[in-house]
Amino acid sequence: MKILERYILRRTFVVALAALFWTLAVVWTVQALSRINLVTDSGQSALAFFHLATLVLPSIIPVVLPFAVAIGISQTLTMMNSDSELAVISAAGSSRMTTIRPALVLALGACLTSFFVQNVIDPGARLGVRTLLAQASADLLSTVITEGTFRKVSDGLYVQVGERLPDGRLGGIFVADSRQKDVDLAYYAKEGALTNRNGRAMLVMNDGVVHRKTPAGEVSVIRFTSYVFDLSVFTSASQHLVIYAKDRSLAYLADPDPNDPFFKANPQEFNSIFHQRLTEWLYPLVFALIALAVAGDARSHREARVHPMITALTIALIVRWISFFAAGKAETDANYVPLLYVIPLVAAGLSVWCLATNRPMELPVNWTDRAATLLRQVGERLTVLRLRLFGASSPGGGSA
Repeated sequence: MKILERYILRRTFVVALAALFWTLAVVWTVQALSRINLVTDSGQSALAFFHLATLVLPSIIPVVLPFAVAIGISQTLTMMNSDSELAVISAAGSSRMTTIRPALVLALGACLTSFFVQNVIDPGARLGVRTLLAQASADLLSTVITEGTFRKVSDGLYVQVGERLPDGRLGGIFVADSRQKDVDLAYYAKEGALTNRNGRAMLVMNDGVVHRKTPAGEVSVIRFTSYVFDLSVFTSASQHLVIYAKDRSLAYLADPDPNDPFFKANPQEFNSIFHQRLTEWLYPLVFALIALAVAGDARSHREARVHPMITALTIALIVRWISFFAAGKAETDANYVPLLYVIPLVAAGLSVWCLATNRPMELPVNWTDRAATLLRQVGERLTVLRLRLFGASSPGGGSA
């Protein structure tokens, strides 16, 4: 690779890496915060939360990486065009491959990274997330011993413990159970303990009462000396662990277990996810070609056009939205599976055609005109609104 190509590759890589980092940071924060309630409600530590948040990253990288590549290439080439570097490179007799080759090297590296993350790292990380969430949902020992707070065990079942006694027993136990339709049960006990009998978790309550309210509004009160509440259905993590098609490896998707209950319920979903794994790693290359077709040539600064990075990202988003739509349909309809291959190939082919014929890939003129008109109208209305609210400033500082 020539010195000039290494220079372009280095600049492109730095911009793409920065875009990838900040985009990942934003998406990761949103994904992590969406899961914080389940972890905190089950009494998990901050370390468990950050472990969960880290496991979410591999599923985000393949989605974000193509856009980072598009940003890196389009922004670098736009800056080089603004500094007249592209014009100098062209005037010096260098071929277009001088700018195209570094972008393709970066894109191919991103493709390999995306394939490795999505098919090797992500399935294990997804399984780790499922396991951690299952353990968090099942960890009643840390849930019920939290003093003075109501804890939701499952839909319709809440537990409160007044205090934890020095000998390990629990004092002031309250259990509200409304899982049975039209029947509300409330258990009160002075003391109790969590025990394990034959591998089953039990909450043993001593010296208490049960209030039972019927649909007619009648309330019956039963006093008990000892009452055993079975918690094994909630403390078994294996009963909470659910493995979906997206959590499976590529090899498993190619040859799923015929006895897998999820495969039996929807075999087409496994087929769709398999083909998505074979095509989604191509999008860094597709978006790189789009960015090259948009910003790869030297352009005059006098041309009125949308910023190349905005154009490249808009076209990339349209392509990606179409692919997401096809992927969603393919999970239930096998006729949409070929589209998973057609969409990236058509987008790449159109970009290559633009590059080969020296035609810049741009948004339709009427789109840009409408966008410019809309922005101008918004600006005019904001100006009118400001004048109505605050008035126009006179040269002397007064109001006109």
